[in-house]
Amino acid sequence: MDAKTPARDAIQVLAEAYCDAVHFAKDDVFKDMCHDKFLMTEVSADGTAQFWDKSAYLARVAGRDAFPGAPSCEILSIDVAGGQMARVHLWVDVPPRRYEDYLGFVRVDGAWKLMTKVFRTMNGP
Repeated sequence: MDAKTPARDAIQVLAEAYCDAVHFAKDDVFKDMCHDKFLMTEVSADGTAQFWDKSAYLARVAGRDAFPGAPSCEILSIDVAGGQMARVHLWVDVPPRRYEDYLGFVRVDGAWKLMTKVFRTMNGP
């Protein structure tokens, strides 16, 4: 992981908020966190890909119930480049599945925005 910097700390906070919002189905968090041109890509085991834009992603999150208890997740790495872009590698449980996510953030007008999410489904928790 990167050395402690204000940018890295800001991305850490966003990654934790992301995991919390996934667990508790908080689409309002993603409305603010995601850039208007956000794109999510699922890579299947067979190599095919599916794509969702911001509105489709928000609908997916809003369409399910929150899970009980504390979120189950782990932030594996955070890389910040030039204070303007960052990548987060994490996993988060959405029972009965575990998702491995690569999140791409960009700094736009002074604010960090989630621009891309590339993920795969792993074995469940």
